[in-house]
Amino acid sequence: MIKEKINFHTHTIFCDGNNTVDEMVLSAIEKGFTALGFSGHSMFPFASDWHIAPREHLNYVNAVRAAAEKYRDEIKIFLGFEADFIPSICVPHKDNFKDFNPDFLIGSVHYLVNSKGNCSVDDKTENVKMGLETVYENDAKRFVCDYFEMQRQMLKQGNFEIWGHPDLVRKRNGILQFFSEKEDWYKEQLKETVKVAAKTNVVAEINSGAIARGAMDDFYPSEYFLTLLYEAGIPVCINSDCHNAEDLDCAFDRAVIQAKKIGYKELIYPAAGSEIKIDL
Repeated sequence: MIKEKINFHTHTIFCDGNNTVDEMVLSAIEKGFTALGFSGHSMFPFASDWHIAPREHLNYVNAVRAAAEKYRDEIKIFLGFEADFIPSICVPHKDNFKDFNPDFLIGSVHYLVNSKGNCSVDDKTENVKMGLETVYENDAKRFVCDYFEMQRQMLKQGNFEIWGHPDLVRKRNGILQFFSEKEDWYKEQLKETVKVAAKTNVVAEINSGAIARGAMDDFYPSEYFLTLLYEAGIPVCINSDCHNAEDLDCAFDRAVIQAKKIGYKELIYPAAGSEIKIDL
């Protein structure tokens, strides 16, 4: 049983979530959360149809800050962004968001880019399949290796607190089966990525979003990947990557069991220059 509920990966109608800021807060209060961090998708100053539009960033900031004041006696509210990493376009770096003064940033890789175009690893199964075929000419190993190379570049170039869903490339692999997590080359990609992450101050999230949305019955990162993170001394938090208010605490207790099994003794949520720690 989790001792204190906190979620720092929360999406609203400002991006691709299904609830307003207030609806998310009220659900968190009802579920007994002590803190909630909002993390609207951002590739500021650009956007896709599921990112916060550049013109809406200040409205998003104002809505979250207003909720923090409105509900301050019931729950702590933090302002954040889930910032995309796309080389030459956007980097999850505090300098790029200084005008909004967020309490934290999540750094995430959703897109892959090469000379043939771009594709997303976080999309409908048929769209991931199409990207693999058209942008990568069915070279699944290169697709996966490029994903983790993007992760390593983001960790080196970025300046953010939380590392979002570190092995998101697994999302549609259960259906498409374009690679095996048991292969040596794949495990080597994880090990090399952990080496880079260990040189930063990031907190990796145990993300239950795939469970909530039925993409797979497992967390990001996998148990093997999480073990590597633990062995490298990289701290973790538990986040639901919530897009629906009812899923705010999706599989939290199960995530605690996973973390404790591997050896973690605490969760860490970095925000506003400080940390919230929860013993497991």
